Amino acid sequence: MTPRLDPDSFGFLVTDLARLIRADLDRRILAAGIGVTPGEARTLAYAARFGALRQNILAERMGLEAMTLSTYLDRLEQRGLIARKADPNDRRAKLVRVTAEGDKVLESVLRVAGEVRRRARGKLSQEDWSRLQKLLKVVRSNISDQP
Repeated sequence: MTPRLDPDSFGFLVTDLARLIRADLDRRILAAGIGVTPGEARTLAYAARFGALRQNILAERMGLEAMTLSTYLDRLEQRGLIARKADPNDRRAKLVRVTAEGDKVLESVLRVAGEVRRRARGKLSQEDWSRLQKLLKVVRSNISDQP
């Protein structure tokens, strides 16, 4: 007999929520005409979140294959939205950072992300929303060493 699965278990809820938010954000980024693909927008956001970071570490933190990230970075670099420079500790490695022009694009991405957050929050009070975020941070820290 197949075990009975709870469709509202923690893992399913978190996975469904991440998928739905990502799909909504992707649609809205494309509709906003910001000039970057959803993948490029995520790359900018992660690069801004972590600051100057090696490409391979950025790929790992984003959950992407190095080649996929490299494609996004190539396009972003061609448009002057990110810069790559040799890591002073290992000249073979490249550090990625968002440029001032990339910051401008990221502002538009963040406006769209705010719309998605407001939709996700719905009628939750600010207190409940803040508590949810706090609890999710605790869960993240319980299973990860990333900030």
